[in-house]
Formats: sequence, structure tokens, C-alpha cells
Amino acid sequence: MNIAILCRTWWRGRLVGEDTQGNRYYEDKKRMRYGKPRRWVIYKGRVEASKIPADWHGWLHFTASESPSLRTPYPWEKEHLPNLTGTPYAHQPKGLQGVTPDKGYEAWAPED
Repeated sequence: MNIAILCRTWWRGRLVGEDTQGNRYYEDKKRMRYGKPRRWVIYKGRVEASKIPADWHGWLHFTASESPSLRTPYPWEKEHLPNLTGTPYAHQPKGLQGVTPDKGYEAWAPED
């Protein structure tokens, strides 16, 4: 993590909340930009934008005025999943599960 971000967070940031994945969300204590305070996130673990749940994304971009930590989730809401593309947990359609380019896959070639 960048030392400048840590210093700015310690000096000027106010902790607003934390999501279920451990990411922490901050808001500037005093400084306003275009009438709105600056907001940022400190990721837990790998920095990946898809790790931010939709409700916190809305808060970061001023779509929602209230902090999502104050909101109780609806019973029908699913837990947020980050983008799993390129990982072993990525979605594979039925019939292609376990198929890799080196095992059981033949590329299509147009006929002349």
C-alpha cells in the first residue's frame, strides 16, 4: 500500500464503514470538492475494483447519500462476488466443464 494514501487516510479520513469482504470506506473530514467530500476505499488484500459491492459503489459515486453500513440487506439479496474470470472458479457452461485447450478441445477452422 502507498504510504501517502495511508498518511492521508490517517490525517484527513473519517471511517464510514466496512463491507463483508473487509474493504474499508472513508470520507474526507473537511475538504469539499464541488460541494461534496472526497470518498475512497482501502481494499483488504488484492486491489480489484470488482470486489466493491453495488451498494458501496453507489455510495462512492454519490448515487446513494446514506452509508450502506446503516442499511440492512433484504433477505432475497445474494452475497457479492468479485469478478472470477481467469480463476478456477470462473463459470463454465455445461458440457465444457473441465475442458481445457490442451485436453479435449478442437478449434474451429473454416472450410475452404
